[in-house]
Amino acid sequence: MKKSFTVIIASILFLFICLFSSCKDSIMGYSVVLWNIPEYGISDGDVVPVYIRSNISHVYVAGTSDGEKIEIPLWQLTEPVSKNKIQVEVDRYSEYKHNYASILRDGLPGREDPVNTAKQVYRFRKGEIIKILYKGKGQVVMAGSEPLPGEWFRVLTSNGTKGWCFSYNLQLFQTDEKGNKIGGENIENLDETDSVFEELILKTWYPDYFRTLIKGGNIDLSRLIPSYKFELNAETNKLSLNMNKIHTNWDYKGYKKTGDNEYTLNEIPLIVFYRKSDYIVLRYTDESGKPQDLGFVTIEDDISSLVSAEKERRSAVYNKVVSTGPEFKSSSYGDLKFEQDGRFSWKGYKLLVPAIIKNGAKNSGNVSVKYALSQNLSSQYDGVLSFKFDGLDEDINFLFVLEDDGIRMENIQKSSIDGNLVTSRSSSPMILYFRK
Repeated sequence: MKKSFTVIIASILFLFICLFSSCKDSIMGYSVVLWNIPEYGISDGDVVPVYIRSNISHVYVAGTSDGEKIEIPLWQLTEPVSKNKIQVEVDRYSEYKHNYASILRDGLPGREDPVNTAKQVYRFRKGEIIKILYKGKGQVVMAGSEPLPGEWFRVLTSNGTKGWCFSYNLQLFQTDEKGNKIGGENIENLDETDSVFEELILKTWYPDYFRTLIKGGNIDLSRLIPSYKFELNAETNKLSLNMNKIHTNWDYKGYKKTGDNEYTLNEIPLIVFYRKSDYIVLRYTDESGKPQDLGFVTIEDDISSLVSAEKERRSAVYNKVVSTGPEFKSSSYGDLKFEQDGRFSWKGYKLLVPAIIKNGAKNSGNVSVKYALSQNLSSQYDGVLSFKFDGLDEDINFLFVLEDDGIRMENIQKSSIDGNLVTSRSSSPMILYFRK
């Protein structure tokens, strides 16, 4: 602690000496100014000599045209280079010298790369001023099937964050030599927005049953579909509602507050009712004019990750069955063989017909792991196998346990299944044992 304090004091003294002493012969390099410094008559694009860099204070000590030495935050200058290399840096930023922009939409993302699916490094506020550094080549941003007009710009925020931003939601303007705005719409004069609505419209909302499934460990892949959601794409101004039997997109053109925490979307057949910070109701009117209320929630978990994990779980369970066998035999219930591709063959199962296996079933079919075990069953069984016999329309489901010399299975009825979970054994199951 004492050593750290000594280092800080030494750094401050060093800065003080450099600021108030003659250091003309100790220039470490030259930098391009990235953001106006009007109090010293310095504009973005100007070149300044740099004397020292302090990583403790996060500043450069640079010189003005009057020979004065001033502290400038590190983010406000380019990395110092030699005098014969500085022109390259000047040319890089010359096209958009004195060009800034106002953010037109709250929540507009700044990206790591000029691609609208790249990692988000910053979330802009409506009315925030950013510096345009230079134009880049990036992925075309689509609004439906049409390319969205605009350019990808490398931008800088007033806190030093750099990223890529598509220009569709930017209001570009220039500044004069004193750093004053010239031209461009004044963002402060735009209509005042509702903070509650702006917050909720920027979130991604999922059908409310998602939360119930996740909380209960019921990862039903037929219902927990990552693309089922309600969201606004701030880059394209596209609002989308995607769920079972509803797949539609609209151009977002604002909203009107039509009641307490009630918002009607302009030219879109949706009314949003804000219930809680993590729960809304959408009143959607379809083409037939029939309204329906749909509940949506925010989800902290990454839906795609949950789905991927469930697919991996199912694959691991099935692969364990295959690696244990893949062929099993029973003197009473026939010969059962599992294939790596999810096919099975089962011969000699006549004693199970028609009580468990219905008439018309062939000797082969597809087998899968599509159900999970409830907590009370997970300690007793290894999983659930679902057999879809060729010739039959419905699956036949068995709880199973892998043992050293074979596999033990017992049939379960539909009443034992809740969504994606097997919650109980059947009342009078038939126990089947197969040897390796």
